[in-house]
Amino acid sequence: MIGIRHEDKNRWEARVPLIPDDVGALIRDYGLAFRVQSSPIRVFPDPQYVEAGASVVDDLADCPIVIGVKEIPTEQFLPERTYVFFSHTIKGQAANMPMLRRLMELKCQLIDYERIADEQGRRLVFFGRFAGLAGMIDTLAALGRRLLHEGIDNPFSTLRRAYQYDNLDEAKSDIASAGDAIRTKGLPEACSPLICGFAGYGQVSQGAQEIFDLLPVEEVAPADLASVSGSMKTCHKVVFHEEHMVERIDTSSPFELQEYYKNPERYRGVFANYLPHLTVLVTGIYWEPKYPRLVTKDVLTGMYRDGAQPRLRVIGDISCDIEGSIECTVRSTESDNPVYMYDPSTGKTHDGVAGSGPVILAVDNLPCELPADASRQFSESLAPFIPGLAKTDFNAPLADSGLPPELAAATVLYHGELTEAYRYLEESLDT
Repeated sequence: MIGIRHEDKNRWEARVPLIPDDVGALIRDYGLAFRVQSSPIRVFPDPQYVEAGASVVDDLADCPIVIGVKEIPTEQFLPERTYVFFSHTIKGQAANMPMLRRLMELKCQLIDYERIADEQGRRLVFFGRFAGLAGMIDTLAALGRRLLHEGIDNPFSTLRRAYQYDNLDEAKSDIASAGDAIRTKGLPEACSPLICGFAGYGQVSQGAQEIFDLLPVEEVAPADLASVSGSMKTCHKVVFHEEHMVERIDTSSPFELQEYYKNPERYRGVFANYLPHLTVLVTGIYWEPKYPRLVTKDVLTGMYRDGAQPRLRVIGDISCDIEGSIECTVRSTESDNPVYMYDPSTGKTHDGVAGSGPVILAVDNLPCELPADASRQFSESLAPFIPGLAKTDFNAPLADSGLPPELAAATVLYHGELTEAYRYLEESLDT
């Protein structure tokens, strides 16, 4: 019996790990049984799961395996269950250590989607593309509002936020129309050239670029940013890799990616060299405190000193690590109030797009703004692992349990104990 829990992290979380169609196929093809916890906000309503052959219930107490999307409140855990969700514990996040301790006390299994990967380490189950899609839609809408506030009429001013569209296709159509307007009428001179920088090149960045590429776009290399001219019928994009964001402190040796990952203290950030050339910055990188920041508060203070208005208007921080790679991301936001102005002179923020400083987009669960589209893709990638999960003997040692290898590698806890790959979390649990 597999339980699908209702999501309760916030009022926006309407996503599901498995859509009704895939639940129905798993029931028909593998004889699996599902209980679905009733939800008033789920994008796929309860009757669709009933039609698929699942039972809709108020609680999942009789389910030995429970799958969800976001974190689960600690009081809802039951002993010796297997839980599969995004736990946000693998970086030792302090806010979720009590949750991890409770799972250990109850001798539970914890499988984290974020660590389900192939032999090359490529993630297999993720929402990253949809974080990028929604984040770019919201970033362009914020740019439109900011330019309009400055008195600059622009083709982005009528764009809606991602959650205000019925689906992804509708949003793409609207942005494509903005692109047509740029091709025919051009961009305002006051924001030309319009350059959007993408920090990172993974699923998040690819999703964001998918939206931006609906506009007339010319790609430029980071080294050529300073020479971009003021084309009014073309937008420009630049994609930054690690070697553009940092340099070796000892410059006698070249950048080496694996060394940077293993010994980041040998490197320093150089992204400040590119920032003044960007109209928009979109970030989708993995970051930990051991790595140099991409954008620091000090750099922004210098850029906006004495009321200066540099080219930079919006930072779409899709990664949304609080005071992380984007140090001025000092708080997260929600979908209906997604941006705030960061004032570098005071370090304070206020909602909206007015003021001196960059507009910060900091919604921390962007895929929920496209819940149906995001859930379909996620379910498609997760469903093949469900039969193996259902057949696993969780009473046996992990090595003998029959858990598919991709899921075994993503198992943070087994019988309430940290597995070997996650023993490093002991330090975070002790603090």
